[in-house]
Amino acid sequence: MKTMLTKLRLYWSLIKSLQTGLLLATGLAGYMSASCPVTHWTTLTSLSISLFLAISGSTVLNMWYDRDIDSKMKRTHNRPLASGRINQLEVLRLGLVLSLAGVAWAVMLNPLYGLIVFAGLFFDVVIYTIWLKRRTAWAIVWGGISGGMPILAGRVLGTGSIDWIGIVLAISILFWIPTHIMTFSMKYHEDYKAAGVPTFPSIYGFSVTRATVAFSSIIAALMIGAAAYGIGMTWGYLRVLFVLSMGLLILAVSSLLKPSERLNFGLFKYASLYMLSSMLLMIF
Repeated sequence: MKTMLTKLRLYWSLIKSLQTGLLLATGLAGYMSASCPVTHWTTLTSLSISLFLAISGSTVLNMWYDRDIDSKMKRTHNRPLASGRINQLEVLRLGLVLSLAGVAWAVMLNPLYGLIVFAGLFFDVVIYTIWLKRRTAWAIVWGGISGGMPILAGRVLGTGSIDWIGIVLAISILFWIPTHIMTFSMKYHEDYKAAGVPTFPSIYGFSVTRATVAFSSIIAALMIGAAAYGIGMTWGYLRVLFVLSMGLLILAVSSLLKPSERLNFGLFKYASLYMLSSMLLMIF
């Protein structure tokens, strides 16, 4: 029993539960922005399961493909795959099964919804991870597009079509991704350099990266604000969203004007909190 629990914990770590949970929250927010109060709980349940499976599957496949990179970085060399504690073929099978199950469930639920879920998985695994991540720092754009697919998929499932609010919500995630990823790549700059992965800090320098983060944060906040107004969020919730957005912008600009490692990592942490809080405001 102890051995089984240990193995389950190792496999659970492959899905990056916090990252998966955050993306799942965006999908739920997208759906509930169009269908609130929720009356079709079976649909909401199917949305949650299909997105969880697809996002988890893509994350497992990414971990499988990037195991050689992970083994070269201090931050990740103890991950189960990189350290050889779990079988590579088993992980590949798990990633494929989860991905196929998630996409199949999504297609059966709604073909357009399923197509967007598949697009997110394809952009993440094939375009971002396999094709571009090791070639160009601009791979982050495709990672951002992939990150925007769950919220667009949720909105589509709620409305039955792609509308301007769904597109704006996806764009908000696209521009939030650099704030999340670039602050992280600055903190672990040497790790990525050792693994040979091009990042904005290594190619364009820290000053340009901080300016990019500040610009991206502004666009992300504006897009979330526009979408929130478009779905009819009440002024009380809008005021809370405004305060949260100001916090993000202040941290981004402060990091640009008075850069420090502590402030940079604080921005990284706040960016995740900001996105989760924004999604919860849309849900409730």
